[in-house]
Amino acid sequence: MEFFMKDNGMRTEFDYGELSISGNEEYGFRPFQLMVASIAGCSASVFRKILDKQRTDYEDLQIRTEVERNPDEANRIESISLYYTIKGNHLDPAKMQRNLELSRKNCSMIRSVEGSINVEEHLEIIELSR
Repeated sequence: MEFFMKDNGMRTEFDYGELSISGNEEYGFRPFQLMVASIAGCSASVFRKILDKQRTDYEDLQIRTEVERNPDEANRIESISLYYTIKGNHLDPAKMQRNLELSRKNCSMIRSVEGSINVEEHLEIIELSR
């Protein structure tokens, strides 16, 4: 990847578009937002692949994040909580939890920040058929 200077930040080009990065969110994504998005996106992508391989019947998967930053350490990200909500039919809570743990082991972004940023996952299951 190559990054180029622009007013109030940096930019890079991808096949699917331009990404603007800036400490001021009026001009682009803030670096911490990209870090959180990378971790949430990677985790969800791996989790989804596991569910699809198991032919799990689910309709929706969402993640809400909470980020704790340390203002005394250059606003360093201390922890990220990922709150998963999965909606589907006949979802086994124990199996879903094991799948989430497996996705953590195979998520390159979470593995890259281990020992530096505390990442916690929480799972809520919404059963659509009873």
